[in-house]
Amino acid sequence: MAATKPLSRFWEWGKNIVCVGRNYADHVKEMQSVVLSEPVLFLKPSTAYVREGSAILMPAYSRNLHHELELGVVMGRRGRAVPEAAAMDYVAGYALCLDMTARDVQDECKKKGLPWTLAKSFTASCPVSAFVPKEKIPDPHNLKLWLKVNGELRQEGETSSMIFSIPYIISYVSQIMTLEEGDIILTGTPKGVGPVKENDEIQAGIHGVVSMRFKVEKPEY
Repeated sequence: MAATKPLSRFWEWGKNIVCVGRNYADHVKEMQSVVLSEPVLFLKPSTAYVREGSAILMPAYSRNLHHELELGVVMGRRGRAVPEAAAMDYVAGYALCLDMTARDVQDECKKKGLPWTLAKSFTASCPVSAFVPKEKIPDPHNLKLWLKVNGELRQEGETSSMIFSIPYIISYVSQIMTLEEGDIILTGTPKGVGPVKENDEIQAGIHGVVSMRFKVEKPEY
């Protein structure tokens, strides 16, 4: 029998990065958007993953790259049309994630009614922390997230402020697409998103659980 792929290295083999937009009311307000009755979903490719020791790469076609701090939920088993009441049984653990966003490109996409792929799905647009097993986070809706740029606190939020809960999100997404072991769901960002530039250093963490650090660089090509 083939060895099971280690969930502790989900970023090496996980297929799907499913992202939820507009899941914190204070962020919806700062973006001058409206709270919707259902989650906003978009995808990133697996080549968006970047780990500590590598850099966040600025897309050459953007002049306004923003950080968005998010709790990621790592799936531990395959699920299709998962009932909300059973959704947490499908969770293997968590990771802290950044949804790096080309904000100027996203604004243009919104004006034209186009998808956000160019703004959200570029290479190295999803920095992730070490994997945190589910057992180490008894309640994922009771976490404090923080992010600093060059030592200055930019984002601070609590997962208790999510509009859509993690079980609801898992159930909702799995009604649309089959979720696979190793997939990750990014659950939205609290307020405080903002720009970064070349050579900036981003530090982020889940208070008392995990932290990570990344430099921002321009690609060599």
